[in-house]
Amino acid sequence: MSSSISTREGLLSEARALSGQCWRVVESQSKASTLRLTDTLDEQAVLEGEIEKTKPPIPAESSSLHYLLFTPFRYSPYPSNSRFRRAGLTRGVFYGAEFSETAVAEIVFYRLLFFNESPNTPWPSHPIDHRAFGADFETKLAIDLTAPPFTNYRERWTDPVDYSHCLLLADAAQDADVQVIRYESVRDASGRANLALLRSSALLTKQRFPEETWLFHFSTNGVRAICENPRKSLSFDPQSFSRDPRTTDWVWDR
Repeated sequence: MSSSISTREGLLSEARALSGQCWRVVESQSKASTLRLTDTLDEQAVLEGEIEKTKPPIPAESSSLHYLLFTPFRYSPYPSNSRFRRAGLTRGVFYGAEFSETAVAEIVFYRLLFFNESPNTPWPSHPIDHRAFGADFETKLAIDLTAPPFTNYRERWTDPVDYSHCLLLADAAQDADVQVIRYESVRDASGRANLALLRSSALLTKQRFPEETWLFHFSTNGVRAICENPRKSLSFDPQSFSRDPRTTDWVWDR
């Protein structure tokens, strides 16, 4: 990799301003589980409070954020390497996408990866609710891996399983106080952009943000994702993620 983009000074010379909306998708279960375990709202509040005590403290720089926004910065040690975050006691990364559809494609892939760790487990009998939300962000220190000179190394940034080059870049970006990395999604068939927010201070949104409700239905034929408002849908057949070698032994017939 060129030294111009592998050092603190090199990254700072390529950094630029970037702003927009960062979409993230989570499963809609945050309160439902405690509702099932309690009889009144007061009991639920007590149980939620006890659960909160077991969690790591909220980082001071993220304390003004909605819990959906500070959660990626809260938990450590991190269990395993992801594209821009190393396993262990490392700084949090808020992974998102420029479009909710891209964020849906990303989470569908990782849901399938999870299910295929247990190939004898049947698909869920009912569609699963997911919540997409968009947070505004702005920074003067972003790097864009879809633009030169980073495009010279596109195959390194878009490898579906080998994150080693991305992690080295993230190390240098953290050292340079880069706040956002824009990069091509490997899971979105349209190749639209993902966003990795390395600092919660890049988030302009604090408590209110646009939301979409998506239903994911898993079956032998693939995954269907449907959003009611605004009305849109996506489908992923068993070949949708075939570029990733981990998909070769996925079990669809359950």
